[in-house]
Amino acid sequence: MAVTAKEVNKLRQMTGAGMMDCKKALVEADGDFDKAVEILRKKGQKVSAKRSDRETNEGYVFAKTNDDKTVGIIVAIGCETDFVAKNDEFVNLGKEITDAAFENNPSNIDELKQIKLGDQTVEEKITELVGKIGEKIDILAYEKMEGEQVVPYVHAGNKLGVLVSLKNTGGEDQTEAGRDVAMQIAAMNPVALDKDGVDSAIVEKEIEIGKEQAKAEGKPEQIVEKIAMGKLNKFFKENTLLEQAFVKDNSQSISQYLNSVKDGLTVAEFKRISIG
Repeated sequence: MAVTAKEVNKLRQMTGAGMMDCKKALVEADGDFDKAVEILRKKGQKVSAKRSDRETNEGYVFAKTNDDKTVGIIVAIGCETDFVAKNDEFVNLGKEITDAAFENNPSNIDELKQIKLGDQTVEEKITELVGKIGEKIDILAYEKMEGEQVVPYVHAGNKLGVLVSLKNTGGEDQTEAGRDVAMQIAAMNPVALDKDGVDSAIVEKEIEIGKEQAKAEGKPEQIVEKIAMGKLNKFFKENTLLEQAFVKDNSQSISQYLNSVKDGLTVAEFKRISIG
């Protein structure tokens, strides 16, 4: 099929691959961007981790925990422009919504929108502000977490937030370690806690890509499988939280870092929310 220069440029911006390589990949993939990215990877192209299905949004991420740090929530409120994201009325409404979510424990965004803020629902409050500001506003994400100790982190700029649940704390306050891990998650965007948590479809795709790369490099058929598994293990090391190299000290993994803070200290789960 024919592809447009705009589509080729979009794929180039997504992946960093050359224009001709992007064009060939799109033609081969019949215009499917996800397939085109996979084709580029199979041919050995180094592509960036940008998501093809994400639009650039503005907004503000809010995080909150209870006093004993055993429960935490994270809420992302989206808007169209950075100007509105810094507007006091927008930020104050976001804080109200976050407080309401914490106090009422809704199970999803739809339930959150029906919570009362005074004589209006959250949804009505949002609609009212939309009418006043003249820009689309919506709740983009809402997550809740419980654990021995839940540590929140909102990155500079307030467009990215993380919740980390620590376990085996021994009853000690591990806020510093939790914040270090949350900053790691913000920076490195792991796909799962450990290799057992990686979706089987991702594992199969990584093995397939590893095999194709090995074949493209002319490796003997009898060692293609071994090479692919080696690449898969590298993928786990780079993309799962506990195996990732600690950004503050690359000589140790996150798992090793936590164990050095307290024997057995680890992460039970994490949530990462990003706007844009």
